[in-house]
Amino acid sequence: MIGFLKGKLVAKRPPWLTLDVGGVGYELEAPMSTFYHLPEIGSSLTLVTHMHIREDAHVLYGFSSEPERLLFRSLLKVSNVGPRIALGILSGMSVAGFHRCIREKDLVSLTRVPGVGRKTAERLLLEMADKLPELSGELAASNGAVGTEAEAQGALLALGYKSSEISRMLKNLDPAKLTTEELIREALRQAHPG
Repeated sequence: MIGFLKGKLVAKRPPWLTLDVGGVGYELEAPMSTFYHLPEIGSSLTLVTHMHIREDAHVLYGFSSEPERLLFRSLLKVSNVGPRIALGILSGMSVAGFHRCIREKDLVSLTRVPGVGRKTAERLLLEMADKLPELSGELAASNGAVGTEAEAQGALLALGYKSSEISRMLKNLDPAKLTTEELIREALRQAHPG
């Protein structure tokens, strides 16, 4: 399995992007939630991944954060939900928004996602309700370096920095040794010394 890829962003044409990792171009499919956080072409990028093996193809999916990948994997376990619908859900709402829909049994919001009809939405509400506590526990346990860096990127984007600026700000920092808060604080300190 390929857990994550770190390399240079070569191309981005939703839903596909290409990442150059040591001279090998990995083509990945990603949800729009990931595309919103992509840096400029030529910038360094780290994505957590999921490989989906079918009879006719091996497809690599890329995500900007561990919570996205966890939700994607959980959605694939729901009957009649494949990668297309799972990507559609991640493209149409945030992980927190999806959790809220399941907790509040919000059928209307789920059916607004392209590719999710009433029957699929009902199945999601039924099958995911039992998985929410499990998912929440996995999210709390998954505070690895990739997730930390993705969280810091999201916070810096929310502060108004551009993806290219964020890549430069985080370039020399080690997310494995810092918490998300420390990573953000250090990135801001380096961007605005003095």
